[in-house]
Amino acid sequence: MLKLIRNSHSFKRGVTLTAHQQQVRLRSGLPMNTVVLFVPQQEAWIVERFGKFHRTLQPGLNFLLPVVDSVKYVQTLKELAIDIPQQSAITADNVNIQIDGVLYLKVIEPYKASYGVEDAEYAITQLAQTTMRSEIGKITLDTVFRERELLNAAIVESINKAAETWGVDCKRYEIRDMRLPARVQEAMQMQVEAERKKRAAVLESEGIREAEINVAEGRKRARILISEAYLTEQVNQAKGEAEALVATATAKQRAIELIADAISKQNGVNAVSMSVAEQYVSAFGNLAKEGNTILLPTNAGDISSLVTQALSIYTTLSNRQTSSSSVKNLNKLSPTLSSESQQSESKGAAQESSSAQL
Repeated sequence: MLKLIRNSHSFKRGVTLTAHQQQVRLRSGLPMNTVVLFVPQQEAWIVERFGKFHRTLQPGLNFLLPVVDSVKYVQTLKELAIDIPQQSAITADNVNIQIDGVLYLKVIEPYKASYGVEDAEYAITQLAQTTMRSEIGKITLDTVFRERELLNAAIVESINKAAETWGVDCKRYEIRDMRLPARVQEAMQMQVEAERKKRAAVLESEGIREAEINVAEGRKRARILISEAYLTEQVNQAKGEAEALVATATAKQRAIELIADAISKQNGVNAVSMSVAEQYVSAFGNLAKEGNTILLPTNAGDISSLVTQALSIYTTLSNRQTSSSSVKNLNKLSPTLSSESQQSESKGAAQESSSAQL
């Protein structure tokens, strides 16, 4: 009965594991007791004596007693890669997925791997499948894609806790393939397309916004520069006009001073009369050039009378200016004269009083 159970278990393991993997892991087989045995590197042979564990043969030359000693188990100490068959699992958001993976493990204690479990590799494979279903059921589909490394680490941690008494250490677990239902794939594809369209629309709107901001900033800067240029132009123009007015006034002042000096000299009045006559003739020659209607004095041809009239006006203005200046001088001298008269009157009164006493 026990032999039938072992045979059926070996059949199940043969279905789960491929022939190539069995050849890699069990290439040494169960060697016969030839008294002198050579154990290959990275292998451990479990020896039983009278059906009881006796010792573990280390790599190299070993000696056994014939008949009483026998090699019962051969354990490889290399790291093994075991395929985890494809299986279905349901995520937290009720999505059925088909998933498989690769499990990397290593035998660290040959005694526990031989006597702690009937078939350590088969037990680890089954434990990896159940643990993977359990961990996937805790997360959503999107989390499975985003946090695959965390999922792998959780599966490795769960396997190591359960396989601690089996003398096997699980190094890592990698999800190799994941298949989704067709309708779920279509929905995910539509979601991806919508997300890309949304991102494109957002980027386009941000580009338009940045362009409008740049245009507005450019216009603002241009108007500021134009206003500053106009302000500078107005200031410079005002300064120029002011300087021109000052220069013109200075020139007129200088011309008037020169004319006054010239008039005060000998024959200055005659020179002024000559200049006025020349200006009169020049102005009379330009009459009726810009319009058809003109006003002329009755004696337009009498140049001497006009010059005499202009000189009389000039003489009158000069006399008024001279009289005004003399009045001002008299006003300044009047207080002095009044004080002197008062002093003379007081002296006369004193003399009269003295004469009366005599």
